[in-house]
Amino acid sequence: MATHSSGDISDAKFLTVAEVAAMMRVSKMTVYRLVHGGELPAVRVGRSFRVREEDANEYLRKSFYNAG
Repeated sequence: MATHSSGDISDAKFLTVAEVAAMMRVSKMTVYRLVHGGELPAVRVGRSFRVREEDANEYLRKSFYNAG
């Protein structure tokens, strides 16, 4: 897992796929596609994934600027 320079991993807030989907207003399947495609970093916990809130926000920021 890649670490980012902004803060310790223990300070990170992790979101479920459902929470990320609700935040982005997309389906859970879309979030799974982003994770499996490598566009959205995630941590696998058992059979589920967790996404750092910071990574989800960063993805949205990048997507917003790319869309313009």
